[in-house]
Amino acid sequence: MTSENLRAHNHKRHAGREDLTGEHRLGDTVQLILLLIFLAVWILDSFVLHHATFLTRSIPWYVNTPLGIILLVAAFVLSRSGLKMVFGETQETPHVIIQGVFSIVRHPIYLGVILVYIGLSCMTLSLLSAALLIIIIPFYRYISRYEERLLIMRFGDEYQTYMRKVPMLFPLRIFRFRT
Repeated sequence: MTSENLRAHNHKRHAGREDLTGEHRLGDTVQLILLLIFLAVWILDSFVLHHATFLTRSIPWYVNTPLGIILLVAAFVLSRSGLKMVFGETQETPHVIIQGVFSIVRHPIYLGVILVYIGLSCMTLSLLSAALLIIIIPFYRYISRYEERLLIMRFGDEYQTYMRKVPMLFPLRIFRFRT
């Protein structure tokens, strides 16, 4: 997609916030749809039908529940910190945010959302809800890459240097996605 198409076609801006670069215009809608699908599958499988929760017979609750809680707490910290840094106050001079949680991953808010999905799946050991991650993670990678193209158009080498230093979504080297 060319620079002009990115700017005009799928670009959503935040009214009155020239310091924000923007995002995919369908990002919020698809995120909401994925959340509703996930919650429906997770609730039905975990608490009603129990089709893919057979691991609960092998793994005791005191193993998976604390792990799920840790993931949910990490999700909250990442998302809240990222949201506060991006939307908390208007930047007088727009720049690439590289401090705080943005020094760990380039998209801490999206990582936080992914960790919510993983944490909930882990807490109830619902394999059906965990299977939805094969759709959810690529979607977040797609919108991350889209937003990064906007950021490169706006900040150029400054953002590309940041991309080389900080992983996109997962702070582990084996999950590092290069763009």
